Amino acid sequence: MAYWLVKSEPSVYSWDQLVKDKQTTWDGIRSYAARLHLRAMKKGEEVLFYHSNEGLEIVGIAKVSKEAYQDPGTDDPNWSAIDLKPFKKLKKPVSLNQIKTDKRLSNMALVRIGRLSVSPVTDKEFEAIMELSGEK
Repeated sequence: MAYWLVKSEPSVYSWDQLVKDKQTTWDGIRSYAARLHLRAMKKGEEVLFYHSNEGLEIVGIAKVSKEAYQDPGTDDPNWSAIDLKPFKKLKKPVSLNQIKTDKRLSNMALVRIGRLSVSPVTDKEFEAIMELSGEK
């Protein structure tokens, strides 16, 4: 199973809103690299939910509930969307500062390619995040 990370500004769409909605369409992605990641996501895979710009922390884990399909926000068939549902709120959010200072996470896409809104997470990175969050 692969792991992923998605970013959202809490003022635009927060973890709490995802929990309230029970499921959402993850659309509006207009980065070619992020689009490739969206298209690679499989149903049931776990997705770290990161609050960007405000908070700067991983706050929960979502799951892919529907694999890539035509982004409903555009007629352009080149763009994709997925559906996400909340899985688990982390016991303790994991801050960007914690991530940047943990040597195990130095190659994490969140650190290396900070502007990428959808990125892969390795098994070892996911385990480290779980440890930092008190989940492990």
